[in-house]
Amino acid sequence: MVLQEPLLLSPRPKPTVWGGSVLANCFDQDLGGGGPIGEVWTLVDREEGSTEVAEGDYAGRRLRGLMLSERPHLLGRSKASPEDTFPLLLKLLDAGQDLSVQVHPDRQRAKLVGDGAEPKDEFWYILDAKKDARIYLGLKPGTTAADFASKADGPGVVDRLNEYVVRRGDCVWVPAGTVHSVGAGITLVEIQQNSDTTFRIYDWGRMGMDGEPRPCQLEKALQVIDYESVIEGPFRPETQDSGVNQRSLLIETEEFAVEHLSVHAPLQHDTAGRAWAYIVLQGNVRLSADDIEGDWHLHRGQTWLMPASLGSYRFHSPDGEVRVLRIEARA
Repeated sequence: MVLQEPLLLSPRPKPTVWGGSVLANCFDQDLGGGGPIGEVWTLVDREEGSTEVAEGDYAGRRLRGLMLSERPHLLGRSKASPEDTFPLLLKLLDAGQDLSVQVHPDRQRAKLVGDGAEPKDEFWYILDAKKDARIYLGLKPGTTAADFASKADGPGVVDRLNEYVVRRGDCVWVPAGTVHSVGAGITLVEIQQNSDTTFRIYDWGRMGMDGEPRPCQLEKALQVIDYESVIEGPFRPETQDSGVNQRSLLIETEEFAVEHLSVHAPLQHDTAGRAWAYIVLQGNVRLSADDIEGDWHLHRGQTWLMPASLGSYRFHSPDGEVRVLRIEARA
């Protein structure tokens, strides 16, 4: 059997001390846990956990297993990560409190610090933000390594960071080596390289879920910060009008590209021999594929993976406007 059908992926909720309750409203199922949910990983292929196919011929199969048995059909021309996993990790994030001030390494600096560190570029699409909610992104101009290190282990570190108020629909590019934090009251989609390496710098004096201070990795963080980079703040790409449907290219990198689609009428796409993922932000949409019987129904909050072997497919929007993020896996 050739893998030639869209794959609905089951969400993997992650309770966190800083999480909130917003993400439970994005899904038609109980996320469980009973406490604050900070993250829901909607597409992940890692040894410590992998998303599971929720329905169809591959129901119950995990992405990690499909990468072993169906890789040519799944990835096509998309490249696996250097760790031989699916190249991307997708998540939804709810900041009920300020997240820690943190940084992720690039590939060169990950090798420098060792201990299995993995590189991580990430992109945020702001789903919602309370009034005056803000992010911290990059070092203020003129901040030297010595200056930053002198303030990094206390609240003074925040004074060395750029602050930006964000609103729904903003986009944020966070390349590896960028010091950053998500402020309270923000819900976002995060699209990133398949990595779980985070070096925490400052955590606002907060206790962890075990009642103990959460550890920081300041020494490693100081080694992987890119002190020379100039970081762009939040941005809003222009919409490219293609008739009744609208498309915005949000970000394009070596590892992935992200588009925002507003679908009002039938829309044709083709995998073009690559793996794609869709996150449904609003509405419900029906998908049909050429030469394949049946159709599939995509609902708000869901993440679907389109294997490279799927080929040509069409969206139908029977219930009004549908908004989705379309993510291309490249490397």
